[in-house]
Amino acid sequence: MKISYNWLKAFIDTDKTPEEISTILTGTGLEVESLEKVQPIPGGLEGLVIGYVKECTQHPNADRLKVTKVDAGTGEDLQVVCGASNVAAGQKVVVATVGTTVYPTIGEPFKINKSKIRGEASEGMICAEDEIGLGTDHAGIMVLDENAVVGTPAKAYFKINDDYLYEIGLTPNRADAASHLGTARDIAAFLKIAVKRPDVSAFKVDSTNRTIKVIVENEQASPRYSGVTISGVEVKDSPKWLKERLAVIGIRSINNIVDATNYVLHDLGQPLHAFDADEIAGDTVIVKNCPEGTLFKTLDEVERKLSADDLMICDAEKPMCIAGVFGGIGSGVKATTKNIFLESAYFNPVSVRKTSKRHGLKSDASFRFERGTDPNMTVFALKRAALLIQEIAGGKISSQISDNYPNPVAPFEVDVTYKTIDRLIGKAIPHDEIKGILKALEMEIVNETSEVLSLKVPPYRVDITRDVDVVEEILRIYGYNNIEIPTQVRASLNNSQRPEKDSVQSLISDLLTANGFNEIMSNSLTKSAYSSNLDTAVKILNPLSNDLDVMRQSMLFSGLEAIAYNQNHKNPDLKLYEFGKVYSVEEEKYIETQRFAVFITGSDVAAQWNQKSKPASFYNLKAVVDGVLAKIGISDILVEDATCKKLAYGLQYKLNNKQLVKFGSVAAEALKKTDVDKEVFYADFNFDMILKQVRKNKIVYAEISKFPAVRRDLSMLIDKNVTFGQLKQIAQKTERKLLQDVNVFDVYQGDKLPAGKKSYALSFILQDSEKTLTDKAIDGIMQKLIYNLEKESGAEIRK
Repeated sequence: MKISYNWLKAFIDTDKTPEEISTILTGTGLEVESLEKVQPIPGGLEGLVIGYVKECTQHPNADRLKVTKVDAGTGEDLQVVCGASNVAAGQKVVVATVGTTVYPTIGEPFKINKSKIRGEASEGMICAEDEIGLGTDHAGIMVLDENAVVGTPAKAYFKINDDYLYEIGLTPNRADAASHLGTARDIAAFLKIAVKRPDVSAFKVDSTNRTIKVIVENEQASPRYSGVTISGVEVKDSPKWLKERLAVIGIRSINNIVDATNYVLHDLGQPLHAFDADEIAGDTVIVKNCPEGTLFKTLDEVERKLSADDLMICDAEKPMCIAGVFGGIGSGVKATTKNIFLESAYFNPVSVRKTSKRHGLKSDASFRFERGTDPNMTVFALKRAALLIQEIAGGKISSQISDNYPNPVAPFEVDVTYKTIDRLIGKAIPHDEIKGILKALEMEIVNETSEVLSLKVPPYRVDITRDVDVVEEILRIYGYNNIEIPTQVRASLNNSQRPEKDSVQSLISDLLTANGFNEIMSNSLTKSAYSSNLDTAVKILNPLSNDLDVMRQSMLFSGLEAIAYNQNHKNPDLKLYEFGKVYSVEEEKYIETQRFAVFITGSDVAAQWNQKSKPASFYNLKAVVDGVLAKIGISDILVEDATCKKLAYGLQYKLNNKQLVKFGSVAAEALKKTDVDKEVFYADFNFDMILKQVRKNKIVYAEISKFPAVRRDLSMLIDKNVTFGQLKQIAQKTERKLLQDVNVFDVYQGDKLPAGKKSYALSFILQDSEKTLTDKAIDGIMQKLIYNLEKESGAEIRK
C-alpha cells in the first residue's frame, strides 16, 4: 500500500519528519517497507531561480544569439548568452545557474557549466518551458509575471512540493488502515493529537430533478447502498494538484470525475463508482444477482459469463457493474457525460472476495471491500466526493442522497479487564492512558468499573473481536519499545523428550551447511497442478490465487521453483535443503507430516585453471543421504530401488519395513512443470520417522579393535532384478558378529553375459575385536556366505 507524506499531513498537524513518521508507522504495526522521496517533476526545479533581464544586446559574433545581463538575486549580475527570439530587457525569467542540473521534458538531464559561446562568456541559462520539464513548449523562453520576486527559487514560485512515498506492507487484518485517514488515525493516536477529517458541511442539494430510484434485492450481499446524482458536470482533465497527488501513489489520471472517486478511495478508504446517469435505463438502479451465464462486458472489454452468485449493479434492463469489483464498459463516465450517478456502498466481504476470485479480477475497490470497509462511511464519502466533483467539474447536486441501510451493522462489544491488559503487556500502564488510547482509536467505553472496561468497537475494525485484540491495540499505540526489559527472567523446567526436534534439525543443518548447502524456506501453499492426486489434496476454501489453491503434498515442487528462480538469475550450481511439512487427506482425516528435503543440481566442482567443471551426480546425493543418517546414528537400513513417478531413477532406504528416505534423479515431467532445464537430484526424508528413531537410539562406546581387518572379494553372476541391497542383507544375516561392511566395487552388464544376467564384484570386511582372525575362520565364514548367496539370491559364484 502506498501512502503520501504530504497527503497524511492533510489529516494531522505535526512537524515530524518523514523518517520519524516512518518509525512511528512501523512501531504501530504498519511496517514501512520503503521510504522514497518523490518529485512531481524530475529534478524538482532544484537550482533554478527567478531572474530579471536588465540588458539584452545583439551577440557580436552570431545573428541569432543575444547577450544579456541578468539579476538572479545573487548580488552580482550574470552574463547569459541566449538564443531565444523572444528574450528582451525588462523580463522576469527562469534562470538555471552554474552547477544546476536541468531535466528537460524530452532528452537526458544535463549540467549547466560556465562556458564561452561564440567568444562571449555565459554564466547560466534562461529557460524555456520544455527545458525544465514544465511542459512541451519550445517557442521561446518562459516570460513570467512582472510581480515575480527576483531570487525566488523556481520551486517555490511554481509551487512544486517534494513528497515522500511510504510503501507499507499492510497485513490482511488491518483493512482499517487501507487509506490515508486510517493511517493518520494510528499516527494521531501515537502522538496524542487530533485527526482532521475533511469538512463536508458545504454539501447541499440544489434540486431533485434527476432522482435515480434505488432497489436493493440482495440485502445480505449489499447491507448498505448509498447514491446521489450530480447534473451538468464537465468531463475534462483534472487540475494539476489532483493529478500530482494521485501520481505520487502511482495512480494514473483518467479524467476529473474518475480521479475524484479514486482520490476519495485513497483518502477515506471508501470505494466509489460513477455511472453516466443518462445510460441508466428507467432511471432505476437495482442491486441484485443475475441469472447463471448472463454475458457482461467489463471495462477491460472482456465479455464474461456471470455466476448466479455474482452481485451486480443493474438498471431496469441490463447489468452495469460487478458490485465492488469492476465496472461495465457501457455505463461508465465518458467524455460526453453530463450527468452522473455516484455510488457509495458497503458490500459483504465474502461475496466480493468470491466474485473477484471467480473472474480473476483485482481492483483497488475489491482489495478493500473483500477485507471489510466501514459501513458508516458511505454517506460521508458521498458528500466528500460530490463537493470535490463540483469544485473540479462543476454541476449541481440534483437529488437527495439515497441511503438503503435496513439493518445497521452493530459495533463489536468487547469486555477487557485491567488485569488482562497488565498481564499480557507485562507492564501496568496508567488507566487514564489506556482509556486515552482507546478513545483515539474510536473505541467507545460504554461501561467502566475498577476492574473491567466494556467497549463498543467500530464496525470497520473487523480484527478486534476479543479482549486480546484490544490489548494488542493498546500495546502497539503505547509502544513496544516502551516496555522495559526485566532484569530477571523466570522460567519453568520442561521435561520434554530428548533429543527435541530443534536439536536434531540443528545437527543436520550444521552438517549440510558445513558442506556448502543453503537452507531454503518455501510456502506451504502451492498450485493444484503439482498434485499427483487431487482427491487426497488439502484444498484451500478461499485461495488467494490459482497458484496457491492447495497445501503441498510434496517438498519437491517448492524446491524446484527455488531452483528455477536461481537458474533464471544465472545461478545454476545449487545445493539446497529444506525442513517443512506436507499435507494430505485420507478418509476425511487431515494428515500433517514433517519432511526434510535435499536438492543438488548443476556442477559439483566449478571449473578452475587446473581442472574442468564436474557435474553433480546421483552419488553426490547418496553421499549426503548416507552422511546425514550416519550423523544421527541410524543404521541397519534396507536398500531398495525407488518406485516413484517423481524420480527417473533412485533408491529408497527402509527402516522396520517403513520408508525412511527416497532419493534419486527428478523425472523429466516434474522438471517441465517448473521450467527447470537441468538434471536435479532430490532426497525426501520422513523427518517424523527420523525423530522417533533417534529417540530410541542408545549411544554405545566401544574400544577400537587392536586386531587387523581382513578383506575378501567375491565375483558373482546374478539376475538383473537382484539388487545390491538384497545381497548385503543376506550377508549381514549370515554373519552378524564379524562382518563389518559389504561393498560393491564392480558391476558389468553386456553382451558377453547370458541374457537377463549381470556381474557384481563384492568386497567383505571381516574383523574380530578380541583376536586375530585365522585363515580357517575366514574361509569358514566365506563358505557360509557363498552358500547363502547362492541359495537365497540364485547367485553363481565366479572363480
